[in-house]
Amino acid sequence: MYLPAHFKEDRLPVLHDLIGAHPLAMLVTLDDGGLVANHIPMEIDREAGALGTLRGHVARANPVWRSHRPEVEAMAVFQGAQGYITPSYYASKAATGKVVPTWNYATVHAHGPLRVFEDVAWLRWFVEQLTARHESERTRATGEPSWHVDDAPAAFIDTQLKAIVGIEIPISRIEGKWKMSQNRTPEDRAGVVAGLTRTGDPMQHAMVRDRG
Repeated sequence: MYLPAHFKEDRLPVLHDLIGAHPLAMLVTLDDGGLVANHIPMEIDREAGALGTLRGHVARANPVWRSHRPEVEAMAVFQGAQGYITPSYYASKAATGKVVPTWNYATVHAHGPLRVFEDVAWLRWFVEQLTARHESERTRATGEPSWHVDDAPAAFIDTQLKAIVGIEIPISRIEGKWKMSQNRTPEDRAGVVAGLTRTGDPMQHAMVRDRG
């Protein structure tokens, strides 16, 4: 990833926070046919390893768990807040007119070896953990009761677990890019914040909140 110094984010808690807030990963692997991208939700275990460990699962029918080249590290890409920035936000537009549009965003790239788990006990543990996390967030937001894995018939869950494979990536390298107008003047940055705040778009508001 092209990473100018003024856009670089290397605070590990900040990188982990983005993964937690935006858990849908683009998982990029290499097989004999070239690069392969899959989109799966992943959990970050902040305490497992120096940089953390990512966990997820894929359908057993998905060839990625068999076809990836184990000697080549996988990469999980997490996309945070992003959006178009109009030159009209900049104070320097009125002063010089020498401004152009851009796109602001925050992203994290995590690299590491892809490990595979077929053990049913591991899969059930992980699915219960993943479900509990997202159901608790939904319950906090809506007040509605949480769904639990045990709410479904045991035989049905057993069948579903046999249809998936667990994956894990102990992170060996992680980098973050927060392209949030840090290369603009303080006046231009203030104009961007004010302009985004005026919109009714939640993603635009998220850029203000997550700008670092």
